[in-house]
Amino acid sequence: MKDSYIRETLAVKVSHVFPPDTNNHGTLFGGKLMSYIDDIASISAMRHSRSPVVTASTDSVDFLAPIGTEESVCLESFVTWTGTSSMEIFVKVLAENLITGERTIAATAFLTFVAIDDNGKPVPVPKVIPQSEEEKYLHETAQNRVAERKNRKKASKELAGFIHKGKPWES
Repeated sequence: MKDSYIRETLAVKVSHVFPPDTNNHGTLFGGKLMSYIDDIASISAMRHSRSPVVTASTDSVDFLAPIGTEESVCLESFVTWTGTSSMEIFVKVLAENLITGERTIAATAFLTFVAIDDNGKPVPVPKVIPQSEEEKYLHETAQNRVAERKNRKKASKELAGFIHKGKPWES
């Protein structure tokens, strides 16, 4: 298994925002953008692992600016860090005004994917090598996000053990 440069995991998706893709404010539905994010992140994860992957978590999606119908939405994703079988994927979402050319960072997201074999069991993935300043920064700060992710998962498991599992109308 050969380590690879982060840039080799880069995936890009561009879409025009049309009225059916928007909410009552005339901006891109958040759920539509989240679908785009998961889709493009899975491509980066598979490109790196060269195996099937599953989404382990959507660690964060921060909506920074609305995206309107006069804009395109461009998503760039790449693997920033790897564990044994897990991969952290960063997604940068840019809105581009198609008339003026002005570009805005509209959202950022971090997701975790796990590479699996044909039986659904985790398989090892190669390490990634950062080169650009952006890649180096994201790679170096990944350990903090990994620790936060582990704490959040532990808290989620505790919550799942506490919450009601019955039918909503049964107390």
